[in-house]
Amino acid sequence: MTVQLLFGTSVAFGFIAWAVVATLYIWPQLRTRSRSDALRPLLVLHAFRFIGLAFLVPGVVSPDLPITFARDAAYGDIVAAILALATLATLRSGVGIALAWAFNLWGSFDLLNAFYQANAAGLSPGQLGAAYFIPTAIVPLLFITHGLMFRVLLQSQRGRAVAASNP
Repeated sequence: MTVQLLFGTSVAFGFIAWAVVATLYIWPQLRTRSRSDALRPLLVLHAFRFIGLAFLVPGVVSPDLPITFARDAAYGDIVAAILALATLATLRSGVGIALAWAFNLWGSFDLLNAFYQANAAGLSPGQLGAAYFIPTAIVPLLFITHGLMFRVLLQSQRGRAVAASNP
């Protein structure tokens, strides 16, 4: 197998594994909660997106990791982490729901942009060094939880009450 195929397989398995976890364990716990209570654990998870700063740490990644990719991924992630924390702080207010939308749109765009930048730069999986686990294990979880957040945000509070009464 080529390195690119191994990398792609790892990313695909990351998506499959996290989709199973989300289907069996995460969504059943969130679907019956209020919007704020359902968003809270997802936002806490995204507060850890500071991990993306690893793309800027010499020795963690290869010195020939394309700097355009590294900067965009790292700073996009830290902005997402800050937005997640700001959303958590204001979640019970109308501002919190607006921030949840802003965070979810930004965070989703940031992940899609990182994939685009990596592809455009011709990134080789070996250039990721120790940060290889980020796109293979963490990014799939982040994408799936963004999907769950969109589902929570789009579902009305009334619809959530109906879902809670129909397990």
